[in-house]
Amino acid sequence: MKSMSNQLEMLKDWLGAGSIDIFGRPFSGKDTQAEKLAGIFGGLVVSGGEILRSHHDPREVEEILNSGGIVPSDFYLKLVLPYLSRLAFADKPLILSAVGRSHGEEVAVIQAAEQSRHPIRAVILLDISEDEVWRRDGLSADRKERGQRADDTQKALELRLKKFEDQTMPVIDFYRNRDLLVEVDGSLPREAVTEEILAKLAELAKR
Repeated sequence: MKSMSNQLEMLKDWLGAGSIDIFGRPFSGKDTQAEKLAGIFGGLVVSGGEILRSHHDPREVEEILNSGGIVPSDFYLKLVLPYLSRLAFADKPLILSAVGRSHGEEVAVIQAAEQSRHPIRAVILLDISEDEVWRRDGLSADRKERGQRADDTQKALELRLKKFEDQTMPVIDFYRNRDLLVEVDGSLPREAVTEEILAKLAELAKR
């Protein structure tokens, strides 16, 4: 128990007011784990998708998001990246949920994080297979856990999976090459996923 407490204190010192970005296929648990980590580190969750959906004219992006597509990078970066410098975020760690998920946005995201004094300390990949995505999609539909999200239709989900492979996997490789990537088995139970994240973050922090 004491060693776990010591590990958390070490991780809090290591993270400081930095940021952790979380990626994964649909239904991998990005938002769930972002909320858990925000609670553990006393930080705030920043979701690119939610920022876009709360845009002053949501019609500009709603059709793209609901079809499973990705907003063009120039619009995305213009809207999302200044958001990281909000005064409400000052001196607090940020847990980013798939911020900068299109190849070509990585450098701009890193620079914006640095300039806002929330440098990226780690990038987490919650790894689940496509079979697991479809299994969870079926369970979620049965339980009505996510409400009536338009981007959870079969056609939209197929597109989201393709976009992940084509546009987000190169982002993952980018961070892997920078030794920032932490890969976690996202098919584990939620608490086990959180524990594995913390253990692997501790390994990264000690490098």
